[in-house]
Amino acid sequence: MTGLPASPPPSSAQPPSPAPAGEGAAGRLGPTHTLILLSTFLTLGTALFLKGTPIGDILLLLGGCGAVGAATLTAAGGGRRLMAVLVEAAVRSGAGK
Repeated sequence: MTGLPASPPPSSAQPPSPAPAGEGAAGRLGPTHTLILLSTFLTLGTALFLKGTPIGDILLLLGGCGAVGAATLTAAGGGRRLMAVLVEAAVRSGAGK
């Protein structure tokens, strides 16, 4: 015996309770996240433009960042919802709407 107190008995394992209906799951892209990303892109594009970067390069860079973000969300979330949005946007743009 080392004189240490005995560890407490293990408690019964209870599954975590689901989040309330009004709250989204952690990690979801919400309106606040979207606003932050939008303002970041606008700020970055403006800063690059003021430094003399051609507009075509700025649009290419920001488009690449958006593509990487979309691919990350697709991979992390299973991608069904995002892919549905992207396919709908492609179909609408192809139809001229």
